[in-house]
Amino acid sequence: MRLKKNDTVRVITGEDKGKEGRILKVFPDKGRIIVEKVNLIKRHTRPSKSLPQGGIIEKEAPINVTNVMLVCPKTGKPTRVGSQVLSDGSRARVSRKSGDMIND
Repeated sequence: MRLKKNDTVRVITGEDKGKEGRILKVFPDKGRIIVEKVNLIKRHTRPSKSLPQGGIIEKEAPINVTNVMLVCPKTGKPTRVGSQVLSDGSRARVSRKSGDMIND
C-alpha cells in the first residue's frame, strides 16, 4: 500500500467524489482506509460510561484505497505514487505528476 496515515487524499469515485481529507487510519490487509470527513455513517449507540447520553453518532467508515488518489504537495492535484531507491539504499515515495519526493 502506497498511502500512509496523515497523507492528504482526494476521492475520485463514489458518493463522496471530489472531497479531500487526511487519512486517519490504514488497513493494509483489507485494502481500506478511513479518511477525515468522508463516507460518514450514523451509528446508533447505547449509553455507556464513555458516552453516558448515547444517541446517534456520525463517524467515518472505511473506503477502498482504489477510490482515492494522493494529493501532490507541490501542485495540489491528485497524482499517482511511485517509489525510488535512494543512494543510501532506502526507498522513497515519489509523485508521478511532479517527480518530487513525498515527505513521510
